[in-house]
Amino acid sequence: MTEQERLPILYQDEYFVAVFKPAGLLVHRTYLDKYETRFAMQLVRDQVGEHVFPVHRLDKSTSGVLLFGLSQEAGRLMTEEFTQKRVTKTYLALVRGWTEPEGYIDYPLKKDLDGPLQEAQTAYRTLLKTTVEVPVGRYPSARYSLVEIKPETGRMHQIRRHFAHLRHPVIGDKKHGDRFHNRHFLENWNLPGLFLTARKLEFDHPFSGAKVNIEAEWPEIFVRAGKLIGMEFGEGNSGE
Repeated sequence: MTEQERLPILYQDEYFVAVFKPAGLLVHRTYLDKYETRFAMQLVRDQVGEHVFPVHRLDKSTSGVLLFGLSQEAGRLMTEEFTQKRVTKTYLALVRGWTEPEGYIDYPLKKDLDGPLQEAQTAYRTLLKTTVEVPVGRYPSARYSLVEIKPETGRMHQIRRHFAHLRHPVIGDKKHGDRFHNRHFLENWNLPGLFLTARKLEFDHPFSGAKVNIEAEWPEIFVRAGKLIGMEFGEGNSGE
């Protein structure tokens, strides 16, 4: 495999490997994107030289920490940890507007248009807020917040849909977001993509019992955006 195809390894032992998944990469093959030819699962398999088993998922447009088991047994045990909510997942998102200092979203979601409502809970806290003196849509200036998010359930597009429900959509969200801000980031600042990243995974190792804390770097689009909107993202600044 080429150096460009290699994914940064964030954690590895004899049971698990965690990588940084860039935005735009599917975790594994799916009928929803039948023309895609590159998948994180294949790339990691080729990179570590053995079969890997996905234990959770990230949306194609979401970047961040992605964990695989290195055996079926490791994969099964870790999947159970996620199912039993014994894994703490921390995301960061840049959203429109100024969010409350902290909040808890308990808002059921449907898996599809005709499906039943499923319970969905998301906790968050605001890390940074900024105002940018540029006109976006019908407003003379724009407000943005960096939020740390801990979803307690794992519904499809849960974070994006929950923050759209709060009227603080995630920047770059084509389906649930604000088209004026998305267009501004793309056309005026050359910043395409979804501003949502899986920053951390924390869990007790199912084999050793040791505490494991896996943390990813800031995605490039966050760092570039920070310089434009007055938020310092980057090495040495976790946003906390």
